[in-house]
Amino acid sequence: MPILHWLDRDKHVKAAESVPYRLLEADDVHSAGDAETPNMLIQGDNLEALKALLPYYAGRVKCIFIDPPYNTRSAFEHYDDNLEHSQWLAMMYPRMQLLRDLLAEDGSIWVTIDDNEAHYLKVIMDEVFGRKNFVANIVWQKRYSRENRETIGDAHDHILLYAKSPEQFKYQRNLLPLGDKQRKLYKNPDNDPRGAWQSVSLVAQGFRPNQMYEITSPNGKKHTPPAGNCWKVIYSE
Repeated sequence: MPILHWLDRDKHVKAAESVPYRLLEADDVHSAGDAETPNMLIQGDNLEALKALLPYYAGRVKCIFIDPPYNTRSAFEHYDDNLEHSQWLAMMYPRMQLLRDLLAEDGSIWVTIDDNEAHYLKVIMDEVFGRKNFVANIVWQKRYSRENRETIGDAHDHILLYAKSPEQFKYQRNLLPLGDKQRKLYKNPDNDPRGAWQSVSLVAQGFRPNQMYEITSPNGKKHTPPAGNCWKVIYSE
């Protein structure tokens, strides 16, 4: 499997092993609620914090979401997001290793990132979590407004999704209810017992043998794709 190489890589891929275990100490001043709850807000270096969590949660975490620095070459109020590329890779690698060790067998990790480092992070995560454990690169549109740029506008970010064991990874989508704008697109002029529906074209451009077939409508009329087109849906018996 292809891997990334950068300055002092051999040292950085072993960095997680040399991180000392530190005890987590409760701060009564900032504590609230049930003292027995497993919920924690940890202040400190996140590499040391991850190592400190291993004795308690190794192999037990079902879902991890992280929003690491994007390395956008920008300076923000609370941190400088402008690491040299190899430094950013060196920072991410040991953290990914510890996060992997925290995941349960049916767990998953979701990482938001943008185009600056997304493709390099994908290669690192392939190496740490296993390429076969890659589930999806989820693209989410982060802005809808037009940009007056001379080049292509930056309108989306990525969410890299990996599972500890894909065969055990199960999830259920929590679908959002339709808003008024979307609901107006659906009608039920034929009183279909299944509810309101929307008419969309079944035609797609191109020629694909398994998408070239005859459809018989309820009134008995037969339909084939228009010239230069095929159906969007693959035919199966």
